[in-house]
Amino acid sequence: MKASLLPAAERILLTLWVGSLWVAGFVVAPLLFAELDSRAQAGSVAGSLFTLTSYIGLVCGSLLLLVNGTVFRCINWRLVVIVCMLLLVAVGQFVITPMVADLRVQGLTDTPRFGQLHGLASVLFIITSVLGLVLVAAGQQGRDQ
Repeated sequence: MKASLLPAAERILLTLWVGSLWVAGFVVAPLLFAELDSRAQAGSVAGSLFTLTSYIGLVCGSLLLLVNGTVFRCINWRLVVIVCMLLLVAVGQFVITPMVADLRVQGLTDTPRFGQLHGLASVLFIITSVLGLVLVAAGQQGRDQ
């Protein structure tokens, strides 16, 4: 990829990832719970939406690591933020989500454990969203530091 295309590729990948986080978590999911009569149905659709968002993040984040490594060839603050975001997404998707799904299958959605896991997943999602916003807000200026 030409060096001049790398900044554009980075912006596109970051926009796709962070945009999907904010739209899914702060627009669509609350709307589902507000508009659907069944909380179980809203939760199911939201769960599918968050799974899709996680995979978008894993792909975009991995590609952002490649772009960042190609441009800088060293560790920088943007790389650290992207790695943190990827780790948070991976833990949420591959550790917490299966545990929540297992409790849901067992019909244990009204238990303290379900609430704790759901809350932890929410915190990880919010941290990831804020870190993404930091990258977006830093823009091109943040690439030179």
